[in-house]
Amino acid sequence: MSKKVRVLIVDDSPVVRQLLKSTIERSPNLEVVGTARDPFLAVKKIKKLSPDILTLDVEMPRMNGLEFLKRLMIAHPLPVVMVSTLTSQGSQVTLKALELGAVDFVAKPNLAKREMRIEFQRELLDKLEVAAKVEVRKLKGYNISTNSKSNAPIKIKKKLKDRIIAIGASTGGVRALRQILPQMPDDIPGVVIIQHMPKEFTKTFAENLNQISKIKVKEAEDGDQIVAGQALVAPGGYHLEVKKRRAGYYVRLLRGEKVNYQRPAVDVSFNSLAQFADSSVIAVLLTGMGSDGAKGLRRIKEVGGYTLVQNQESSTIFGMPKRAIEIGAATEIVALNQIVEKIINYLND
Repeated sequence: MSKKVRVLIVDDSPVVRQLLKSTIERSPNLEVVGTARDPFLAVKKIKKLSPDILTLDVEMPRMNGLEFLKRLMIAHPLPVVMVSTLTSQGSQVTLKALELGAVDFVAKPNLAKREMRIEFQRELLDKLEVAAKVEVRKLKGYNISTNSKSNAPIKIKKKLKDRIIAIGASTGGVRALRQILPQMPDDIPGVVIIQHMPKEFTKTFAENLNQISKIKVKEAEDGDQIVAGQALVAPGGYHLEVKKRRAGYYVRLLRGEKVNYQRPAVDVSFNSLAQFADSSVIAVLLTGMGSDGAKGLRRIKEVGGYTLVQNQESSTIFGMPKRAIEIGAATEIVALNQIVEKIINYLND
């Protein structure tokens, strides 16, 4: 970046404000132009300082982060990275913020643990630099019809055996998956979802998807069968491998080292599918920063699987999809709202 990205920090904790400020000032691409302890002060500083991006605390006095974000996206849309607590309530609020237009989030670390603090600082800088590149028009007025399970499904005309669908996503994936899952008919082949997300968030995310989908959605447990009409979400902190036996597909959860800075990593799951992939495997790579999933997707394509990559226009962050396209991993490049239709058409052929 030639011009530094101007960051406004909005957080009620002086300790967290200082941690965020000192971290951001380490980057040659970012500069802190101001801080605010509550949304009312933030509004004044947005007008005065014209920041390019905000960090926003989830829980603040006078007005909570969600209400402020909702108003911000209407009046003055900016890329926002949420700063969340690692609690059940914190995960619910953060996921709601992502639905409302926040680009991404980071979880507040245990400041007493040096490794967690270092990881938090690396993640914060990466996500701020990526979020700053998001086109504001993709944040404003984002609207998905997810309030009902009664939307007419696209029909699967054949009885299918041994089919499996794997979906990988990172930044922007929460909103993308909230659009895709409700479109899937209740007889869709078994689905596995790998979304970059901490362990405290994936269970809540799966429960939220289950509420808006026709299929059952749950956080994966080790040994779970992958069955039609159900999606399994890889739990944060674990890699998910797909295994095959005579009775069908099932999942194995592994701790292991992080891959592409992630656990779960999309490449781990896609590579496991490539061990036995043929035309029965459908793999989808959605919006996200970095390159996770691209190589695994190419392996699936090389052994006969059907691979879909989200296009640039509909991606919040065109990182993972772009890399997949560059290395020839995509059977087709499609808009987000066409993905389920493409899957059903492939299954019906």
